[in-house]
Amino acid sequence: MAGKNLLNLESVSKAFDIRPLLNKVSLGVNEGERIGIVGRNGGGKSTLIKIMAGIEEPDSGRVAKANSVKVGLLGQVDYADADAKVRDVVLGDKAEHEWASDSEIREVLVGLFGGFTDELLDRDFASLSGGERRRVNLAKLLISECDLILLDEPTNHLDVEGVAWLANHIKSRTKLAVVVITHDRWFLDEVSDQTWEVVDGEVLAYEGGYSAYVLSKAERGRQLSVEDQKRNMLIRKELAWLRRGAPARTAKPKFRIEAANTLIANEPPPRNQSELLNFATNRLGNTVYEIHQATIFAGEKKILENVYWNIGPGERIGIVGVNGAGKTTLFRALTGEIKAAEGKIVTGVTVKAAFLSQHLEELDPTWRVLEAVEKVANRVQLGNGKELSAAQLCERLGFSTDAQWTPVGDLSGGERRRLQLTRLLMDSPNVLLLDEPTNDFDVETLTALEDLLDSYGGTLLVISHDRYFLERVCDKFIGLLGDLTHRDLPGGIDQYLQLRRSDLAANSAKSTAKSSTSSIADIRTLKKEIAKYERQLEKVDTEISALKKLQDESALDYAKLATVMQDLGSAQSKKNEIEEAWLIATTTLESMSE
Repeated sequence: MAGKNLLNLESVSKAFDIRPLLNKVSLGVNEGERIGIVGRNGGGKSTLIKIMAGIEEPDSGRVAKANSVKVGLLGQVDYADADAKVRDVVLGDKAEHEWASDSEIREVLVGLFGGFTDELLDRDFASLSGGERRRVNLAKLLISECDLILLDEPTNHLDVEGVAWLANHIKSRTKLAVVVITHDRWFLDEVSDQTWEVVDGEVLAYEGGYSAYVLSKAERGRQLSVEDQKRNMLIRKELAWLRRGAPARTAKPKFRIEAANTLIANEPPPRNQSELLNFATNRLGNTVYEIHQATIFAGEKKILENVYWNIGPGERIGIVGVNGAGKTTLFRALTGEIKAAEGKIVTGVTVKAAFLSQHLEELDPTWRVLEAVEKVANRVQLGNGKELSAAQLCERLGFSTDAQWTPVGDLSGGERRRLQLTRLLMDSPNVLLLDEPTNDFDVETLTALEDLLDSYGGTLLVISHDRYFLERVCDKFIGLLGDLTHRDLPGGIDQYLQLRRSDLAANSAKSTAKSSTSSIADIRTLKKEIAKYERQLEKVDTEISALKKLQDESALDYAKLATVMQDLGSAQSKKNEIEEAWLIATTTLESMSE
């Protein structure tokens, strides 16, 4: 049963220049609803939630919400006052004893930052990295008392663990309504009960998360005899992927399970493994990379020690790990950018590697998109007799015929990243190393990239926080847990998260055991402080009683009454300070005694 209505859009329209983004859109959000928004970049998704938040006005129509409803927005730009500290942004004017004793606030700080210390809270917001700023503003929003939160790409800069924590936290708050824009399809599946697709000025509603959206859209397309063959083919590839776990992926939505399974049943696997492996073996030979007892450093920091690992032809490997564990450093070592301090890394003689890093390549801003791609090659071989022209590859990765004539200097960050990937692929590499390839890509571009990689017959190594993308394109997983080793993960990302939970629990147990002696001493000290504060409170209470009696006696002596009132105010302020110190000490003692 739906909760109370929180917010409605009634016939809302919005245009940018002469291009309509929203055309007479009517929709509503109820208490506890979880809604994911998908659509092409520039299609109006962010504009929609800005209008819902009231920070952008519609050209026509109206937004209605009750006065008591509190709406919070996490935008794509993270900002705060120039001199703000982290504690100012996250906690506002909350007193320390107020937030430190609040279990929900502690849970958010631990979940997003691994804990909370004065060192963290006293950092300047302006000095934080983009990922740290995103976590700070997300923490601020999650501890606020909102009825509805609007999230624009909340998983950007979050690792796999952070995304999993955020999904679980949102699911635990049953009355909170959430509307989220994200290209992270695993996150959409986890948290969404509805999906809104923003397309051609309309908002189309589907029940369930991303997987249910794909299934429902395929069924809707079948019923309406959709003529767009290219888009239908991509949807069919998604169906082939969903076939691998159809019961689990279709259990949550209200979509008809029978219809979904009928759609999925006749779809072939998304890629022919034996065909791809045959191509990779013929072209690559038997050796790709062999790591023999290698020790690798990132600057002065040791990343991996005594590692032995063979990477074979045609393997598709996803690499996950904690921040700072050395995922990018490992890629740089494989491509020869850095050398192993000990041991050796052998590269096969037939290997032609391409490395998509997180840093954008500088290109001549006057080049056209197609020109930038054709400067690498005019045609690319995908293997098995398949090839694409530069224009065809550009179109596959979201550059339409008109967009291919756009100057490079006019491209957005996401478009530049797509261009960088297109240029890499045009060089016909037989080994691809992709470091966070999904950053700034919309869902349709991600689907097109996955479709393209289905046909890629070489060896593929991927670092990504996008769990859906990793599970979609990779067959094997390797984990870097920050302990100088790498681990095979036959259980995939679920196994990685379980290992991380086990490691964190073990470290917590060690820390507890190590500090048990000091904890006993700290508890004794706190008890003494609490007893001292209680004695001081008794003394100040006696003083206040005496001053109040003197106040009554001095009612007609105004000069004396003024002095008494001043003394009484000072005594009351002193009592408040002692009470606050007592509360912090008792709260700390309770947490240490648990």
